[in-house]
Amino acid sequence: MISIAGIIGAGLFVGSANAIEEAGPAVILSYLLAGTLVVLVMRMLGEMATANPDTGSFSVYADRALGGWAGFSIGWLYWWFWVLVIPVEATAAAAILSDLVSGAQWIWALAVTLLLTITNLVSVGNYGEFEFWFALIKVVAIVAFIGLGVAAIAGLLPDSEVSGISALWQPDGFMPNGFGAVIAGMLITMFSFMGTEIVTIAAAESPDPRSGITRAVNSVIWRISLFYVGSIFVIVALMRYDELDAGSYQSTLQAMGIPGAKLIMDIVILTAVASCLNSALYTASRMLFSLGERHDAPRAVNRLTGNGVPWAAVLASMVVGFVAVLGNYLLPEKIFGYLLATSGAVALFVYLVIAASQFVLGRRMRADDEQAPVRMWLFPHLTVVVMAAIVAVLVLMAFDADQQQAVGLSVLSAVFIVSAGVYVHRRHARDAELAPSS
Repeated sequence: MISIAGIIGAGLFVGSANAIEEAGPAVILSYLLAGTLVVLVMRMLGEMATANPDTGSFSVYADRALGGWAGFSIGWLYWWFWVLVIPVEATAAAAILSDLVSGAQWIWALAVTLLLTITNLVSVGNYGEFEFWFALIKVVAIVAFIGLGVAAIAGLLPDSEVSGISALWQPDGFMPNGFGAVIAGMLITMFSFMGTEIVTIAAAESPDPRSGITRAVNSVIWRISLFYVGSIFVIVALMRYDELDAGSYQSTLQAMGIPGAKLIMDIVILTAVASCLNSALYTASRMLFSLGERHDAPRAVNRLTGNGVPWAAVLASMVVGFVAVLGNYLLPEKIFGYLLATSGAVALFVYLVIAASQFVLGRRMRADDEQAPVRMWLFPHLTVVVMAAIVAVLVLMAFDADQQQAVGLSVLSAVFIVSAGVYVHRRHARDAELAPSS
């Protein structure tokens, strides 16, 4: 279930409205382009992960392929990304709960964060159990939305104000803002796919990681096609892109005459937010634990409970994340926005490192005639194309006024962490040389 619905986050339900506003009905192409890139990156990660499952996932593979500095850098950048997801999702959950139940937002933010921290501390099975139910709710919601949408398109909903697919070219064509807007929409949608790679981290703690990762990677095409492209098609087919006043999904449900559309979407978004926060704590702690195992983080983070849960890594990630939650309430909005922007392009950095690592390790595997259950298509040519595409997206972001701050501050944070990685690994090498031989 993590592999099926792990990629359905609040970004799809909330962020899609911004992408649709940018590109119009042609946002379908934006999702197809972003989805294709994610499918190829997951294929590359799947090859490495099925050959050598590890909870450090791509950070470990970067270490082996590109050097210790690369594993250090991408591991800490990824940890930082997910730690900053905690305040964003906790605040979003608190806003919904405060609206539904009443009460101070900071109390709800604290309650949600503590509840999911406790579940992560008890056992990895608890994380999986919570994610199973979160995923099930999201899958049922998306499938029901698509089913209702198809019925509305066919004119089978008696109370629906919309039908047919004429909104695909109304009010001013399929691509009202040109192909440049499609690319801009792709930049927005890219980040709603972040988290697809979590399944390779979670599977490493399962009894049969190779088969779990293989199934997840092989199913990523239909998952993206159904959940993302399918649901977005329903929205832009039924609704004019300039009429999504209450958000894309809620506006569409209201137009279809579905009673309680706002409450339904509040519950679904709350589930997606809780799922993201749960995954953020899990993923950040496992990455920190992996960094500790490779001496790239303090060894204290490798302390385990009797159930094998890295409790010190979970608590460290929770504490930093909750300090950021407090910062969201106490710091001026602009300052907290800068903090978030330092991880704005980390998804693309991760994808680029995955591709570069697979390029190196894939050549080694093929030279040694090593077989993996998942193989990258058209290697090495398609891997090189993917790396070039990711670099091109980063360049486009640098020229997009709405994305420049995220790119600039993300690059600064990356330069700082890479410099730290180079320094740490040079020191490790120097210490190893000075150590007396046994």
